[in-house]
Amino acid sequence: MTYYSGFVLAVPTANKQKYIDHAQKAWPFFERRGAIRMVENWGVDVPHGKVTDFYRASQAKDDETVLFSWIEWPDRATADAAFQNMMEDPDMQAMSEMPFDGMRMMWGGFEPIVDVSQKEAVA
Repeated sequence: MTYYSGFVLAVPTANKQKYIDHAQKAWPFFERRGAIRMVENWGVDVPHGKVTDFYRASQAKDDETVLFSWIEWPDRATADAAFQNMMEDPDMQAMSEMPFDGMRMMWGGFEPIVDVSQKEAVA
């Protein structure tokens, strides 16, 4: 069953291009280990909530933009093995410094429970 690794983080707005470059350099590490797709989403319409929101969750500062990212895997076993393998890969450890505060990044693994597309919905 398809599996997704999801991430929410705050990136200094001035580091947008640095983040894009970092993500593009990271993709081959994921792809070689079985990732199907990686999507990085820059926050452009992220409302501030009254109780909780992405800004609070990521402790975003005024000069930061919230980013939502996900990686699609064929299954959880592939994702788990990939992350374990990458942590031991000296090439991954030699990548440039992350252009954001990794301590405030949230991540998790998700199994889809509803998966529809416009093509399927218009049947």
